[in-house]
Amino acid sequence: MVNYPRAYTAEQSRPINLVGKQGQAVQISIHDPSQYICANRERILPDWQEQTLFWVVIVLQQSKYPLVRSTAEIEREKEHLREKFMRFGCDLAFDLRDRGYLADLIDPRTGYPLLSRPGVIPHNDTAVVKALLNYPVLKNKCCVIVHPHWGTAVYPSIFLSAAPPMILEWAIKRISSMHGWQEIEEDDQG
Repeated sequence: MVNYPRAYTAEQSRPINLVGKQGQAVQISIHDPSQYICANRERILPDWQEQTLFWVVIVLQQSKYPLVRSTAEIEREKEHLREKFMRFGCDLAFDLRDRGYLADLIDPRTGYPLLSRPGVIPHNDTAVVKALLNYPVLKNKCCVIVHPHWGTAVYPSIFLSAAPPMILEWAIKRISSMHGWQEIEEDDQG
């Protein structure tokens, strides 16, 4: 297993809090890779074997509904949130790649990277959120994150990049505003 140097960043202690046009909150945070990603990197991201340092960006979107049941309405909401993340993540990845930084997003539906060659095992977004944010997980038909403010009305997604945290934060804020997500103060979030 590779040990990655740990650097303190403001993003690791303070998430970027955003709100969309319909008032749904988005929480984005930047982290060192989880132990699982470190131990299984070549099996999850074979194209990233030579990358000695990279960051995990957790994107949590507030859902209109708790995601503990499966109904047609909830499945449409999950697909809508997935599409929003995929649009945001692709724009962010290509922006960072244009600047010379390796970047990719994990498709929340499949667990495989969108822009890199998929590995032999999928990535588990829920397990990474549990490991890095220490949020509880409900084991149902699928595992569901329990957010401290939104409960189970949360859709997790993962983005990966070799860009330094300061560059990531700058790019995230710029790309977020292009997608209608505006930054709010933590006290304003419910």
